[in-house]
Amino acid sequence: IPVYNCTSGAINPLTWGQFVTYVVASLRKYPMENALWYPGLSNWDYAPVNWICQVLVHSIPAYIMDMSAFLTGNKPVMRMVAKKMHKALKVLTFFATHEWKWSNDNVLKLHDELTDVDKKTFNFDLSTLNWADFMDDYVQGTRQYVFKEDPGTMEEARQHSNKMFWVQKCLQIFLFVVLARFFVFVCFVDVPVNVQVTGRT
Repeated sequence: IPVYNCTSGAINPLTWGQFVTYVVASLRKYPMENALWYPGLSNWDYAPVNWICQVLVHSIPAYIMDMSAFLTGNKPVMRMVAKKMHKALKVLTFFATHEWKWSNDNVLKLHDELTDVDKKTFNFDLSTLNWADFMDDYVQGTRQYVFKEDPGTMEEARQHSNKMFWVQKCLQIFLFVVLARFFVFVCFVDVPVNVQVTGRT
């Protein structure tokens, strides 16, 4: 039985680094309404570094935001959001850290057998796919058809995203100052030790 793999890896590959760059750019260009955080993604080669980043960027800010929500009489939800996000990322870990190669020789052969008219009508030539444009369309489609958000609210969503950018920067500066002061205290501050010497005469 002939197998036709319509894949892009052999003719128009997309690396994880490129994926992160394109997705973040598209999310910032077409942000979601009432986003809880400024769009951003990062990928690390080492699990301990990734865990540290999750704690610093996800867990600690989530606790701080939930504490603020509790003190202002709102419902704390950020810890639950962070927990669900970490669970989803854990599921994706296997696929993100392994590589598969698929042969698409049959698809290429089929494409070569098409007439010029059919190539335009049934365009499945992935070598011409622009990944940046694809991600723009993907994010806009997700926003409109999955999250049911009105395209007319895009400008308002962008203004909200800009606010989240400054909230993120302020929180990062706050955490940096706290960690820096802690580091200085632990490494450079001498703790006086009282030694009492007793003796018999």
